[in-house]
Amino acid sequence: MPWTLVGVLFGVAVIGLGGSARRVGHTFEVALSVGQESTPLWARRLSFSAITFGHIILGESHEVLALLRTHERIHVRQYELLGPLFFVAYPAASLLALMQGQCPYHGNGLEKQAFAHESASDSV
Repeated sequence: MPWTLVGVLFGVAVIGLGGSARRVGHTFEVALSVGQESTPLWARRLSFSAITFGHIILGESHEVLALLRTHERIHVRQYELLGPLFFVAYPAASLLALMQGQCPYHGNGLEKQAFAHESASDSV
């Protein structure tokens, strides 16, 4: 719940920048644009295309969010399981990956779980 409120605040900011929100299942997806071609250049230069805060998924465009939906929903489940500890667990997993000589993003156990589920759903 606390991180969903953070997501709501960011979502309101995105909507204030001209974005829109859609309810998809038990999440809300908030995007700056409908399609990738209309996403502002500054947003495309960010180091991520989507980010999840509780049950709020923020992204560059609804088009990108549709492509990343499976991955981001794994993060929603992780928030549901870990609650407020998610924001301790995620950086800790990145630090652990870095200490093991791995990429802090791709080596992060929470990201590995999301990528594994994403791959599994792609092969179905």
